[in-house]
Amino acid sequence: MGALLNKVELVDAVSAASGLAKNDAAKAVEAVLDSITAELRKGEEVRLVGFGTFLVTQRAASEGRNPRTGEPVHIPASKQPKFRAGKGLKEELNK
Repeated sequence: MGALLNKVELVDAVSAASGLAKNDAAKAVEAVLDSITAELRKGEEVRLVGFGTFLVTQRAASEGRNPRTGEPVHIPASKQPKFRAGKGLKEELNK
């Protein structure tokens, strides 16, 4: 498994690539993430052409089992965030 990129490292990369101060890059990254989250919360898709699409799907309620006791457990319905990679991102990964 490769190295993970956390938010601090993402801010550092944005700062280095854009020439922004780290504080400004952090604000920009936060603004992008907050904007995507706000649109998903409203049930909207967020399409970044060439990169991918963020969307929300509905997971129905279901019954599961507690693996320790075997007792049935109710799993409530929930909203799940999803990401579909775009053509441009797929092409970049397969160069």
